[in-house]
Amino acid sequence: MPTGVEVAKAALDNFMKIQEYMQLAKKENAIETYAKLKDEYLSLKAILQVCGVNLTDIDKMKE
Repeated sequence: MPTGVEVAKAALDNFMKIQEYMQLAKKENAIETYAKLKDEYLSLKAILQVCGVNLTDIDKMKE
């Protein structure tokens, strides 16, 4: 069973990756892709907030 730190690290890694993909999708005007990525982004953001991660400096999307 993963520890809280391991869960937070995995979520943080995925959060950063999803933000990169969201920026590319937005740039390419890939509306449906962006919407799907945003769902994942919001889920990861919620997990990180529950884990107590301060997203102020790392949240590039600000959504």
